[in-house]
Amino acid sequence: MKTMAIVLIIILAALAGMPWLQRHLPSHWDPFRPLEVTDAPGPITRYKLQRLRNDPAACLSVLQRAREAGFISFTQPPAMKGACPLEKPIRIQRFARITLSSSFLASCPLAVSSTMFVIQANQIALTSPLKSPLERIEHVGSYACRNIYHRAQGRLSEHATADAWDITAFRLANGTRISVGRDWHRTGEASALLHRWFDSSCTWFGNALGPNYNAAHASHFHLGMRGYMLCR
Repeated sequence: MKTMAIVLIIILAALAGMPWLQRHLPSHWDPFRPLEVTDAPGPITRYKLQRLRNDPAACLSVLQRAREAGFISFTQPPAMKGACPLEKPIRIQRFARITLSSSFLASCPLAVSSTMFVIQANQIALTSPLKSPLERIEHVGSYACRNIYHRAQGRLSEHATADAWDITAFRLANGTRISVGRDWHRTGEASALLHRWFDSSCTWFGNALGPNYNAAHASHFHLGMRGYMLCR
């Protein structure tokens, strides 16, 4: 957080002294330009993602632009009541041409971060030794009204607010299926790609938990919105 604040101050000072500079800054370096899901990772992109958590209208605007550009397909189901209410849920159906094992509910901030993660994951797959685009993502859902680790007592899980997504496997267009539970501790190109995907997820989510974290995450990546770049 301190590094982000310093970078932001430097950029704001430069813009104040040289207004013409803003016209030439790429989106991911311009703190005043609305976030785009294609923005490159960096401190300003992180800053914009943080702001969306407290600005539902701006968050939905980002998603709508992403849908118009073909990066995500989603619907907006009615608000959910009960012990774990969701005021404005997003149901994600697919990301561009990348299919899902099932649609899933997400908060708007999770939907934005997930879209950016998948865009980058596809680029990583294309530039990996396997050189094949990402075709499908298998997951075990997002929304679940429960406490953390299914405990009878304790704080609510991020899943109770649809602020976390659990991914179990990826499939490439060439037919290669890469499983978190099977391939994480192996060697080879598939395992290396899996590790690159996990490392990249730390850019877009507040926390990214995988098999190295504990036994409860041995079979999946938990990508959640709480915290700030906690990656284990």
